[in-house]
Amino acid sequence: MLSPSPSSYAEQLAALRLYRTRHVGPITYYELMRVFGSPTRALKALPELTARGGKSLTIYNDKQAQNELDALGQLSGRLMLCTDTDWPSALSFEDAPPLLLALGNIGLLERPAVGIVGTRDATANGLRVARDMAEELAANGWLVVSGMARGIDSAAHEGALLEGTAAILASGVDVAYPEENSELYEKIVATGVVLSEAPLGQQALQRYFPRRNRIISGLSRGVVIVEAALKSGSLITAEYANEQGREVMAVPGSPLDPRAKGSNQLLRDGAAIVESAQDVLTVLHHARSEREVHLKEWHKSLGMASDAPLLPSGDERAKVRDKICSLLGANEVWLSDLIETSGFPSRMVYIALLELELAGLVHRVAGDRVIARVSADGIPPSEASEAQALPVS
Repeated sequence: MLSPSPSSYAEQLAALRLYRTRHVGPITYYELMRVFGSPTRALKALPELTARGGKSLTIYNDKQAQNELDALGQLSGRLMLCTDTDWPSALSFEDAPPLLLALGNIGLLERPAVGIVGTRDATANGLRVARDMAEELAANGWLVVSGMARGIDSAAHEGALLEGTAAILASGVDVAYPEENSELYEKIVATGVVLSEAPLGQQALQRYFPRRNRIISGLSRGVVIVEAALKSGSLITAEYANEQGREVMAVPGSPLDPRAKGSNQLLRDGAAIVESAQDVLTVLHHARSEREVHLKEWHKSLGMASDAPLLPSGDERAKVRDKICSLLGANEVWLSDLIETSGFPSRMVYIALLELELAGLVHRVAGDRVIARVSADGIPPSEASEAQALPVS
């Protein structure tokens, strides 16, 4: 078992402030870490970065972060950072959450994990399959991961309760959602682990569920879809799993039941057919892992700029920004191509992109791609630069 090695309180404060600041999503957070080496150094650079980008940015203040950490401490929870040595190595994909709030037994995250998800409006047979499959997988040393929704998710958690299960929430870790699962939530906190990247107290809104789903799939070596309609959110989890190089499995269902249409479609698209825990174990035994980033390499990449100067001069950065804007349009561009075509060092391009992204002028897309955000008039930043000149003081 790994010895817990949480970051210092100061590091946690800085990381929380950085990630809670508007326009700083996971990809931007990691780029800031790679350029500046630590959340503390990145925070110091943010005011100048945002000013150069033509926008003022309200940074999540120290008191807000302290209050959130103190409230988490009162719940006996912990803030986990991607640079902690006990951070789950599976959460090293490009848009993985850089931090998680956790309640319960964090040590369970050392186990190999498998996700089990499905429809909220499940059949009796679907619930039984999910429950029995989760129970046997947990008994074989696997951590069963799900989203604590009604139906299949709840059945999976219930089946794995005895050995410990992981619930990934779209709400804050202190919010049991749906309310009818309050008792299940308390049991998971007591015997398993509850995780969320959301602020404490945040309610579960529809737009937050896809973000939660990428964590379910990301933590897991494979994801099992038990029952899912054609427009089920579970299919989003399966899509994330495929993008992340995880195994996608599905339980076949009746062609007459709309609750099986989505899972059956996954099978037609190449998902592995599973009907029992043993089937799942067989698939995972042969699972591909070449796309998974080793934790040691992840730490190295995030800290590689720790001794670098904070920022090049304003004039230098303005030249790079102007060049980047001239190269971007309405279509996605590979970051490697952008760096090569610009003719500037990669670090200078990273900093220019950070300035433009924090200003809301460009958007980083998973897969190392960049796209311009057009203005309300449909003008890309390369053309809008004359009307909205970036200051170079």
